[in-house]
Amino acid sequence: MIQQRANFDWMLKELADGVPGVHQIVVLSADGLRIARYGGDPDAADRVAAACAGLQSLAGAVATEIPHSDGKMRMVIIEMDGAYFYMMAAGPNAYLAVLSDVTAEAGLMSNRMRDLVVRIGAHLTSPPRRNGQTV
Repeated sequence: MIQQRANFDWMLKELADGVPGVHQIVVLSADGLRIARYGGDPDAADRVAAACAGLQSLAGAVATEIPHSDGKMRMVIIEMDGAYFYMMAAGPNAYLAVLSDVTAEAGLMSNRMRDLVVRIGAHLTSPPRRNGQTV
């Protein structure tokens, strides 16, 4: 898991402050457990993390059907009425998800997310678990 989550919070805040319209940021493990969050309700962050686990699995399955793809999900963007959802691979078994309103510009968001992942990618790693225990 992430070492010293408190030190991680300011980096998530920096992402939120750097892109207008961000409502919530969630860092999650591949199996849908919330590792860290910024903004929004903790219960909502847990629901987003759980939903993201299914979405990353679906995106990976679709990627395997694309010729010349390595089958790995790098980023998913979903546009909804009045909102955007972004999810990016952030390290082995870890993902970064952002919920925003329509004022968030997709290019800026993806660049800022990528910068964050590069800066702290080693800390955005969740070890695999078996039967609820880290292996």
